[in-house]
Amino acid sequence: MRSSLDRPQSDAANWDERGLLLLGVLMMQDQHGYQINEFIERSLCRVTSMKKPTAYALLDRLADAGYISVHREQAGSRPQRKVYSITSSGQTLFYELLRTNLADASKATDEGDIGLMMLNYLDRESAIACLRERLNRLDALLDEAANVPPHGGKLSVDLALDHLLAIRRADRDWLASTIRRLERDAADAPDIE
Repeated sequence: MRSSLDRPQSDAANWDERGLLLLGVLMMQDQHGYQINEFIERSLCRVTSMKKPTAYALLDRLADAGYISVHREQAGSRPQRKVYSITSSGQTLFYELLRTNLADASKATDEGDIGLMMLNYLDRESAIACLRERLNRLDALLDEAANVPPHGGKLSVDLALDHLLAIRRADRDWLASTIRRLERDAADAPDIE
C-alpha cells in the first residue's frame, strides 16, 4: 500500500468514470460491496454496465491507493462483510474526476452521464462552469468535424461520422439548453445571507 507521501499530486489520470461512479456512491454513505453492486445494478444500469468483479477490483485499487478505507462488520450470525468508506483524499479525487467528467465533450453518452447524476455535489457556479467548458469542447469537436472531407468507398466511414456528428449536435443543443435552465434557476433562487 502506498502512503500519501508516495502518491503523485494528482492521480486522476489513472481513473475513469467507473472510479468516479464508485466514489460517488460512497459520497452518499459508507456501504458494503453487496450494497454498492445492488445499487449499480438496480439504479444505474442505464448509464453503466460495470460488472461485480470489476467493481470489487476497482474498490480494492481505490483502497490500495488510499482513496477509500475498508473495515469489517458483522451483523448477528451473518459472515463478516467489508464496509467501504471514502477518505478525504478520495473526496478530493472524486471532485477532480467529477469536474473532468462534466467538462469532457468526448463523454457525451453513458460515461458523461455519471457526472451529470452527481452534479449537485458542486456548487451551481462550478457546475455551470464545467458544463460551459464541455460545451466549448463540443463546439470545437463540431468545428473539426465540419472540416473532414468525405471518405467515399465501400466502408461506411461517412455514415459513422454522420452519426457521431448528429449525436454531438443533439448533445450540444441539449447541453446549451441545460446551461440556460441552470442559469435561470440560479437567477430565480433567493439570495442567502
